[in-house]
Amino acid sequence: MPTDTTRPNPRSTRTSAVRTASETDRGRALVLCVAAWLVPGAGHLLQHRLGRGLTCLFVLPLMFALGLLFDGALFPLTPITQSPLTSAAALAERCVGAPWIATAVAGWGRGDVVSPTYEYGWVLMVVAGLLNTLVVLDAYDIALGRK
Repeated sequence: MPTDTTRPNPRSTRTSAVRTASETDRGRALVLCVAAWLVPGAGHLLQHRLGRGLTCLFVLPLMFALGLLFDGALFPLTPITQSPLTSAAALAERCVGAPWIATAVAGWGRGDVVSPTYEYGWVLMVVAGLLNTLVVLDAYDIALGRK
């Protein structure tokens, strides 16, 4: 007489199939997040969300560019013990992805502290990075089917 240990458990097979699909979705979502960080709006465009993707693709680099035109500065990544606010601003600026990389490589973004628009400039650059972080998280949620 066969015992329960010789029969395969259908629940365990189903659970492993669901786990594999979930891990695949997470992997795809992480790739979308990297694309969305690098190019603002790319995560939405790759998921065929054209309205939101094109809006982010246009608005976030424009904010960053306006910040540069207003004499905004690329903040150096200093140890957090020296200046926590400067470190936070530096991390936030880096979150905009390709616009920050292109600006850093080109040597722009020195900023002019005596310029009347300096404060507006760096704030626009920091806010563009923070908004891109929200866009990346939104693309992740959409990829996992949470939205």
